[in-house]
Amino acid sequence: MLRGDDVAELQQRLCSLGFDTERVDGIFGDATVRALGEFQRNAGLPVDGIVGGATLHELVRLGSRHNASELVSAVRARAALRDTPRSLRGRHVAVGEGGGLGSVAGALRRRLTLAGIQVSELHHPDDAVQAKEANELDVDVFVGLRLSPSHAACTTAYWSGTHDESPGGRRLAELVQSAVPAALGVDDAGVRGMALPILRETRMPAVVVEVGPASTVVERATTLAAALSGALGEWADASWD
Repeated sequence: MLRGDDVAELQQRLCSLGFDTERVDGIFGDATVRALGEFQRNAGLPVDGIVGGATLHELVRLGSRHNASELVSAVRARAALRDTPRSLRGRHVAVGEGGGLGSVAGALRRRLTLAGIQVSELHHPDDAVQAKEANELDVDVFVGLRLSPSHAACTTAYWSGTHDESPGGRRLAELVQSAVPAALGVDDAGVRGMALPILRETRMPAVVVEVGPASTVVERATTLAAALSGALGEWADASWD
């Protein structure tokens, strides 16, 4: 699979013209192939999925005439959030951890399951595998848990690239960050928009919560699970109008 800054630029150009690549993430995946094909078809070019000279010329020419205030990927992402149920009940949540936070993942799964929410725990140490598993499960939201062994702090990251970000991921990150540090009594290290592989490759709103120290997290696993559950509930109830 092709990936890189040149792919991100292609995605940005396509999205600015109304051809939705789903994200501007630098990954030449199926959605980008479809968007490129639609562009070529509309531009009267051979639909070959290749950015050759003629295709690039048309992208630049049409782009110079069209100054979109917002990418279609961002518009679609918010529209999808508006169309989702205003409740977490009956939806599917993936909780991923790569080691050391199995007790927290289990506590969160039990708490959410009691509320009528389907939960899948993902424990593979490779983030790319966790992203693939979450995508194959077609979950509604992904919460990644990462242990900061020594620092008494919490940081929550969401997907943000050069030209694009996840509005659903950002809102959830803000809600998690407002709940977890206070619940655990650790420092609030803030919300960060990042291009981490796990955030780039998951195809749903996703956050990665890094929290420590290990002794506090393990001892207060149920408290952390309650804070995360509350943030997820607020996120699902939020208005996207």
